[in-house]
Amino acid sequence: MCGIVGYIGKRKAADFLLDGLSKLEYRGYDSAGIAVVEKDGLRVEKCMGRLDALRKKLKGREPVGTVGIGHTRWATHGRPSDSNAHPHSDPTGQFVVVHNGIIENYLTLKEDMLAKGEKFSSDTDTEVAAHLFATYYHGDMEDAVHRVLRTIKGSYSLVFLCKAEPDKIICTKKDNPLVVGLGEGENYIASDIPAIINSTRKTYIMNDGEIAVVTADGVRLTDLEGKSISKKIYEVNWNAEAAEKGGFEHFMLKEIYEQPKAIRETMRGRVEDNRIVFKELDWDREFLARFNKIFIVACGTAYHAGIVGKCYIEQLAGIPVEVDIASEFRYRRPLIDENTLTVLISQSGETSDTLAALREAKRLGSHTVGVTNVVGSAVGREADQVIYTYAGPEIAVASTKAYTTQILVMLMFGIYLGNLNGRLDSVLSEDLVKGLLEVPELIHRQVEDVDQIKVFARKYGSSEDAFFLGRGLDYAVALEGALKLKEISYIHAEAYAAGELKHGTLALIVQGVPVIVLATQEDIYDKTISNIQEVKAREASVIAIGFEGDTELGKYADHVIYIPRTGKYLAPLLSVLPLQLLAYYAALTRGSDVDKPRNLAKSVTVE
Repeated sequence: MCGIVGYIGKRKAADFLLDGLSKLEYRGYDSAGIAVVEKDGLRVEKCMGRLDALRKKLKGREPVGTVGIGHTRWATHGRPSDSNAHPHSDPTGQFVVVHNGIIENYLTLKEDMLAKGEKFSSDTDTEVAAHLFATYYHGDMEDAVHRVLRTIKGSYSLVFLCKAEPDKIICTKKDNPLVVGLGEGENYIASDIPAIINSTRKTYIMNDGEIAVVTADGVRLTDLEGKSISKKIYEVNWNAEAAEKGGFEHFMLKEIYEQPKAIRETMRGRVEDNRIVFKELDWDREFLARFNKIFIVACGTAYHAGIVGKCYIEQLAGIPVEVDIASEFRYRRPLIDENTLTVLISQSGETSDTLAALREAKRLGSHTVGVTNVVGSAVGREADQVIYTYAGPEIAVASTKAYTTQILVMLMFGIYLGNLNGRLDSVLSEDLVKGLLEVPELIHRQVEDVDQIKVFARKYGSSEDAFFLGRGLDYAVALEGALKLKEISYIHAEAYAAGELKHGTLALIVQGVPVIVLATQEDIYDKTISNIQEVKAREASVIAIGFEGDTELGKYADHVIYIPRTGKYLAPLLSVLPLQLLAYYAALTRGSDVDKPRNLAKSVTVE
């Protein structure tokens, strides 16, 4: 959830570190800090708050050294404060560490150190690593790092600086992302590529258990036993501008408008002669017949995409599907074996709970398929096979284009499976593929005129509660709509299967409360109209989402947002867009920080 940067070369490290941290602000944080090698030792500067607070603290007295590390933190151990901010050092200030993740055995280690008389200046688990680093150092920085890693347990990306060996930075990872950037006479470290893309496109994507010794002249990679590793350079193929706002007020709005392009890119090479092909899978009917059940496992928005995927796969391919929240999956002893296919969905490919679920599924003998947006991510590396979405960098914490490309992949996957096992009617299959090719233009039409949505957002943005209703695929999309509104506007929002109204939810429907109802599933349309009438009888304010040409919906709802008419399986790709925009403009109405909502981060790399 935190951000890491590192620099070693000839430039002022502080300038690079602050710029790199600014590129990671989308992750969210409550404090920031840097440590720079100077003539008289390691200088650590950190403070609670946004990066601007650190800049102000440093103004007129910026460090001048050319080696340094930086960090932005979301509080996990210890409240947000100057003392709990990273970097952390030992009491002498000669050994400095930054850390993403959680050291699970830190309390036992800390209690042992306290018993020996050591003093701590923070409440964090990370400071324990700095103390261990100092304890284990006997003239060999690499040996000390190895000993630290043999002592701690948990998940981490760790970066080490040492006063006695100021010409190197050592970094390593386990279950948290880390990249090393390669330059000429300088090299870089980051928890995510946007932090270094202005300086290099050549990177090493670090794997668990790999250690990088980084100097100005080169990078040497070893494993935990100290054996040298030869590693392929990963060339970043997207440009720095992709991580900038491009004239939009917020990254979230930019990414909403990028959805037509993201969908085209994700379909590219996967549609041939009105058929879906996944060359990265290359399955045959016999291979698919091995599986009698599919698990889809994910968190948050990706979990909602998985619920949509369940509908697609069951209805198009006739294969039973169970969708599980990754944080629950491995603790409930799932009934999985070699006849189970497990699909793991993660935008970043580094989500801690999803990675744990992937490893558990593999341990139980399941074949695993990852769906992720990040090439080289842990999910991409560890799954047996991987389907990449090509949404491009998604910077805003609230996911938009990643979600639409995930449900696109789920629909294509359902079609693919249905064609393989012969359960999908060939005419329907061709119609679906033809319809998919039209979706980017249909979304483009939707974003050309959003004035009506802005009006609704201003009208209901002051509400403290909102409800989302739908049936079937509409319910699956309603879940994501409610999450978006919660994430960035802080309005309490809940989504319900519309048929559940009578089983308790109606008690919450009162005069004026906004209820957003999706009505795009024609086979259960009349049922949805009945549900609208139920909430209107309690004097709720209904915003309905339906197809252009629907003359009935307006008779029952207070307001209607019309989306281009398409088939029921394609509707989620279109109906989610007004929900994203409603959330965005409601957040603006309430003065919320759209791209960096409170207490949230882009990549959740701790349990």
